[in-house]
Amino acid sequence: MSPPRAPTDPRPLADRLRPQSIEDIVGQPQVLDPDKPLRRALDAGQVHSLVLWGPPGTGKTTIAQLIARRVAAHFVSVSAVLSGVKEIRAAIDEARRHTGETGQRTVVFVDEVHRFNKSQQDAFLPHIEDGTITFVGATTENPAFELNNALLSRLRVYVLRSLEPEAIVSVLDRAVAVLRDEAAVDITPEALAALAAAADGDARRALNLLELAVGHAGGAPMDRPFIEAFVGGAGMRRFDKGGDAFYDQISALHKSVRGTDPDAALYWFARMIDGGCDPLYIARRVVRMAIEDIGIADPRAQQIALDAWDTFERLGAPEGELAIAQAVVYCAVAAKSNAVYAGLKRVREDIERHGSLPVPDHLRNAPTALARSLGHGKDYRYDHDEPDAHASGQTFLPPVLATRRYYQPVGRGLEIKIAEKLRYLRGERESGDGRNG
Repeated sequence: MSPPRAPTDPRPLADRLRPQSIEDIVGQPQVLDPDKPLRRALDAGQVHSLVLWGPPGTGKTTIAQLIARRVAAHFVSVSAVLSGVKEIRAAIDEARRHTGETGQRTVVFVDEVHRFNKSQQDAFLPHIEDGTITFVGATTENPAFELNNALLSRLRVYVLRSLEPEAIVSVLDRAVAVLRDEAAVDITPEALAALAAAADGDARRALNLLELAVGHAGGAPMDRPFIEAFVGGAGMRRFDKGGDAFYDQISALHKSVRGTDPDAALYWFARMIDGGCDPLYIARRVVRMAIEDIGIADPRAQQIALDAWDTFERLGAPEGELAIAQAVVYCAVAAKSNAVYAGLKRVREDIERHGSLPVPDHLRNAPTALARSLGHGKDYRYDHDEPDAHASGQTFLPPVLATRRYYQPVGRGLEIKIAEKLRYLRGERESGDGRNG
């Protein structure tokens, strides 16, 4: 085993491997390909204020630095984690002084810009407006939620994506070539693929893992089993609780259930559990799916979802997760109906449109002589005293809404039978004598 050689550069591998030109960046063709707006602007020597939005390790800081380099601009970096209004003012003063002395424009890069509050974000506005600075922000959070409208309206948003495994392997190949100048590195392509998978789209994480693995191996060969054992729990999948990835995945789960795809529903359920989501949160959402998208077409779905929730509270993880998974699959394959959900929406629209319509006299409560003298309850027919326990022709809605049909059963599941019954009863009501007084 060859002893490791002293590194020629003490910086972390991820910093040493930073691309030196726009062309060197991998995995972001939707932003940096030659035919894309940002790239065309940079090739023309122009730059505009913008925000780079994407997961960690996708190149936001590097792209910001290379933007400034490409247009020969002075680069000033501000971290929203460590800075406040004082540092913002200092950055603006530096930009103004540098431009005055050299005529060179200044790119002010704000990392984690979503961490600045409204007043801090507003501090940039006049300087973007008058051209003192070109603003470049970086954020892992949705700018539409985390940046105030005044700042966002002055920026163009560019979305960066998690790197595909192939792109990360290409980065790791370059890194291995660098490391071999400093240490004995023997790593198989399969091991690099395992590192790329563990990085879960984050090039920085991949490089950090590689650097640690090389040090751990001490020159010994590294194959896939070695890397998998070394990575262990370090290769967690991306799941930012409460962030966009969280809501995107619960949205995918709900839509898979609604779309009657049990395979996709199970996949997104497992992804959320794998990422550390609270199973009880998913259990609550499955109850919502059963109510909103299945409804009376299969009333068992709601009970199964509630039972799964209760089962998890009794058993905990991991056993209780199976109960939730069963509820997810049952809801996915169940007959679907949003008839009640849609009907309630129509009711609320009519309430908003018509206001507080009075209760028809024959439906009013008549507990006193005065109420009875005013006609309350007059001509009401007690259904249980009528044939088939149905007072044919009796109406129950305010007269202006008498013909409205809010609940419209679908032709699936139990609602097939419900629709048949309602057609019969509504037909009787519409052909009856309407004896309500």
